[in-house]
Amino acid sequence: MNKLTTVVGLSFAIFFLIGLATTLTRSMMIGFIDVIPVYLLMGIAIAMMIYEAFFDKS
Repeated sequence: MNKLTTVVGLSFAIFFLIGLATTLTRSMMIGFIDVIPVYLLMGIAIAMMIYEAFFDKS
């Protein structure tokens, strides 16, 4: 049960962050080069969430 709630919570957070990053690319005023730092930060945040949820057992 604990693993299931972790996966569900992570999936909600990941879908939110990916949706937030992809809405920036839909704007005509913002180019892809401007959004690359956002994608990098979202990728780092998602990787840190997954690491903390599954691999950090201290």
